[in-house]
Amino acid sequence: MANSTSRRPTWPLLLSLLLFALAVIVGRGVARGTSSLERLTGGGETAVSQAVVVEQTRAVAKLVTSETVLRDVVTYENRRLGSTKRSLVVVTGKVLTGLDLDRGTEVTVDDPSRRIRIMLPPATVQGVEITELKTYDEQRGLWNPVQPSDRDTIFALARRQLVATAREVALARHAEENARRLLEATVRADGYTTEVRFAERPVEPGR
Repeated sequence: MANSTSRRPTWPLLLSLLLFALAVIVGRGVARGTSSLERLTGGGETAVSQAVVVEQTRAVAKLVTSETVLRDVVTYENRRLGSTKRSLVVVTGKVLTGLDLDRGTEVTVDDPSRRIRIMLPPATVQGVEITELKTYDEQRGLWNPVQPSDRDTIFALARRQLVATAREVALARHAEENARRLLEATVRADGYTTEVRFAERPVEPGR
């Protein structure tokens, strides 16, 4: 009498065994790869990227850029053929001070000594916006009247005087000190020390 029990196919069992064997092989490969990676990186030791430091430096440079409102007095005098005209003007303006990293920035990462060195250009006045010119006293000469060109000259004098005032109150120095503190506090890694220096400020004509 023929056996009526149908035979179960053996290919699902073989396929399961094959997949299990592949999983074991892949698992061992991943374990060996992880061990090799740890040996290459020194067991997960922190590495400092120069590109990351530059990016953080640019972020700090934007952060320390400041806008300060200054006010000063401009005295304008012009003499022509013995006739003098004068103006006393109070100028108010916004002075933008900060770091222009395109003028030269150097970042050095010294892994053996665990030191990050950042050399930055000196902070400068990056822009001046005159918001108000108020004339308190104006005297014209007998044959030397006030002309529109005199207004332009007063405007230029006012702008230069605001830049000079910004130097006197050391706005650039404050920007540099803020940048130094922020960079030394933010650009850091395990065991690394950050040093921030600024290039020499160019000598200005007449000073």
